[in-house]
Amino acid sequence: MMVTRAVQPLQPLLPLCQRLFPSRLAGLSIALLKATALELAILAGHVLLYPSGIIQERRSAPLPIPPDAAMLPTEAKPPVILLHGFIDNRSVFVLLRRNLTQHGRQHIESLNYSPLTCDIRTAAELLGRYVEELCERTGQQRVDVVGHSLGGLIARYYVQRLGGDLRVRTLVTLGTPHSGTRVAPLANAHPIVRQMRPGSELIQELREPAPGCRTHFVSFWSDLDPLMDPLETACVDHPDLLAQNVRVSGIGHLALPVHPTVAAGIRQALDLVEPGAAAAHAGGLTVA
Repeated sequence: MMVTRAVQPLQPLLPLCQRLFPSRLAGLSIALLKATALELAILAGHVLLYPSGIIQERRSAPLPIPPDAAMLPTEAKPPVILLHGFIDNRSVFVLLRRNLTQHGRQHIESLNYSPLTCDIRTAAELLGRYVEELCERTGQQRVDVVGHSLGGLIARYYVQRLGGDLRVRTLVTLGTPHSGTRVAPLANAHPIVRQMRPGSELIQELREPAPGCRTHFVSFWSDLDPLMDPLETACVDHPDLLAQNVRVSGIGHLALPVHPTVAAGIRQALDLVEPGAAAAHAGGLTVA
C-alpha cells in the first residue's frame, strides 16, 4: 500500500528554499511548506462545511430488497461508523464517506458527540450504545470504525476497556494520540486535553493488559503532524493488541481523513476478509 506525497502548486518557491537551506534540510522544509499549504486549504474548506455537520445525521435502516430481485453471491460488509476529533463534527468525513461509498460500502454512518464532552470514557459509552443500536437496526453482528484524532482514542477506549472488541471488527485511527501528546500545554484547562497527555490516568488505563482483544487496529500516522508530540504517539504500541501502524509522508493532521490516497489505504484495511491473519505477517507499512 503506497500513499504518495500531496502535490501543491508551490513550484516557484522551490529554488529559493534550495538556496536558503542545505539539501537535506531543504527537502524537509519544502515538504513542510507543502503540507502546511494543504492544511490551510483543508481548514478553509472545513470551516465552510462545519455548519452542515452540527446536527446529528438521521439514522436509517438499509433499504429493503425487492422479493423478485436477483441476488449476487457477495458477502455483506460490516457497517462503518465515522467518529470525528476534538471540537469537530461529522463534516470532516465528507470526502472519505463519498470515497468509501463509491467503492462498495453501502452502510456508513457518522456519530457526533457533544463538543462539551469532558470525559473520553463518557464519549466511549455513547459510542457503545450507538454501536448496539446500529447492530440491532441492521441485523449485523460487528461493525468497523474509523476515528480521526480524539475519535480514534474514544473508539479504542470502547474496544479495549468497555468490551467493544465483541462488536468492532476493525478500528482504523487517523492521527490519534494513543500514547498521549504534549502539544499545546496551555490547553490543559480542558479535561479532555488533560486526558490526552502522556501519563494521564486514561492513557495508563490503555496500557493495561488486554488479553484476547478481538479487534484489529490499523493506525495511520503522519511524519508532519504538528498535533502529535512525539510523532510516534499516533502508533498503537501494545503487546496484547493486533495492530498495524501505517506511516504517511508529506501531509499533516487535517489531511488524514481527506487525502484520497489515505482513503485508499483505509479501504484496504477495511476490506481485509481476515484482518487478524493479514496483520500477523504484514507488520508495519511505510508509505511515502
